[in-house]
Amino acid sequence: MNKDIRNDKFPPRLPEELQKELEKAFKQIGINNPFFSKAAAEGGNNNEAKEKKQDSPPPKKDSPIKDILNFNKTPREVKEYLDRFVIRQDEAKKVLSVALCDHYNHIRLADQGKSQSNYAKQNVILLGPTGVGKTYLVRSMADLIGVPFVKADATKFSETGYVGADVEELVRNLIRQANGDVSLAQYGIIYIDEIDKIASASNSHGGRDVSGRGVQTNLLKLMEETEVPTRAPNDIAAHFMMMMEGSGGKPQPSTINTRHILFIVSGAFEGLEKIISKRLRESTIGFSSARSSSEDYLSGNIFQHATTRDFIDFGFEPEFIGRLPVRVVCNPLNEEDLYQILKSSEGSIIRQYEQSFGAYQIEVFFHDEALRQIARLAAQEQTGARGLMTICERVLREYKFELPSTSIKRFVVTAETILHPTEQLQILLKEGEQERFKVSSAVVHQFAERFTQSYGIPIQFTDRAAILLTEKAEAAGISLREYCTQTFKDYQFGLKLILNNNTHPSTEPFILDIDAVENPDQYLSTQVLENYRLDGSQKSPSPHPKNQKERKENTPASENPPDEGC
Repeated sequence: MNKDIRNDKFPPRLPEELQKELEKAFKQIGINNPFFSKAAAEGGNNNEAKEKKQDSPPPKKDSPIKDILNFNKTPREVKEYLDRFVIRQDEAKKVLSVALCDHYNHIRLADQGKSQSNYAKQNVILLGPTGVGKTYLVRSMADLIGVPFVKADATKFSETGYVGADVEELVRNLIRQANGDVSLAQYGIIYIDEIDKIASASNSHGGRDVSGRGVQTNLLKLMEETEVPTRAPNDIAAHFMMMMEGSGGKPQPSTINTRHILFIVSGAFEGLEKIISKRLRESTIGFSSARSSSEDYLSGNIFQHATTRDFIDFGFEPEFIGRLPVRVVCNPLNEEDLYQILKSSEGSIIRQYEQSFGAYQIEVFFHDEALRQIARLAAQEQTGARGLMTICERVLREYKFELPSTSIKRFVVTAETILHPTEQLQILLKEGEQERFKVSSAVVHQFAERFTQSYGIPIQFTDRAAILLTEKAEAAGISLREYCTQTFKDYQFGLKLILNNNTHPSTEPFILDIDAVENPDQYLSTQVLENYRLDGSQKSPSPHPKNQKERKENTPASENPPDEGC
């Protein structure tokens, strides 16, 4: 006789309880979005659920794919964007700008049904030493277009079937960067660094070259056009997801085509210069004038004279290097280049340190001589722009540790600070706030400079305005730079109206006094209105003092400006 024990020790589980336990189990093995979705729990054939779903309006989403398919930038516009982040490398930026525009123009034409049948994709190979901006160039390009971007090191890959990463995982990483959107990932950029490390050595010992020639063979198929499974064969979690996709949510394609994925590879290529030099010298034997020309070649960046034959002799397969038709050479950075990176680049490490200290409400101001000293020491590191972080961290590490626990809220980094950081820190701790106004004035002056550089509208603050801004920033508990940015966030629009009205000389700065600090919005509105009232008589709009007495009292801080800094 069968005994019913369903309600004794093991009562039946509710579907919701089972779903929660399964979700928890799948999260433990790395599945963040289990296939038991809310829609699936309601039942695939539940008409009530379907009607409820139809009643709710579809969510509005931005469409990055639409922007990609409507690409209309010119190479000059792309280069101007790259100029904001990467110093020097002008020729490299020109070549990359043209290649990028050609690639995404082809995608746009292909979407319109106007694609060339035998279009050759312009994959890129970048040559240059470490720290010259190769990765930064590619990442900035991806940010400009708005496409997913994946960076990987070529040394981690091996031929399919051997221990090591499979090159197809690059494409699947691109899908992850696109939040699972295969239609967006197919237009992304894959950047592979250290590509010179997978060159096959000509004197290779007898074993199988699983990380050289085999990887090149697998990569060349990706770079041309192939279908890649969106889920790896050994990814159990992904296959569970695929099996249950039909129960809820929009199923993703099982493969992704690499036709429109742009591949960019790079490397330092140590040893390639010897191959090029040997070829150039051999080609000029017996011809004195030609030999002189060859010596001129060798005095510059020799990578500019690299040919396909040189890459083959270096260890690349002809088919592989043939799929990288665009060759870009990045030049080494000298001391002046490193200084300009600190001074002018929007990605300058100096701004990172300003933000780091600003998190503790500490203002830091770098003198020009300090920037030059940092560049000088970084050049000795011979690691390009990466040396800038090395020097800054070595010099300012103790400042980051000590100052947040003191009452000091601002300090200046001078050349002496860079050369003798420990001694200068002790002096700063003793002096405390003695240089309070000097640093505050320098920070306000720097904000005015950056405002002028960003918007083309010259402004200056009076000494009284600089002091008041400092006091208000301290009362608000935020950094002086942040307070200035918030206070004058709309000034470029109002001052631009005044300039467009041709009643204020474009080269003459607008002088901002304490009334602009006390009531910034009211002050700006008043100046714009007065400007348009005076338009008929073509008088100056009066952001300047109204009489000689007030002009003398409100001497601009810039008449005795601090040393320029960044």
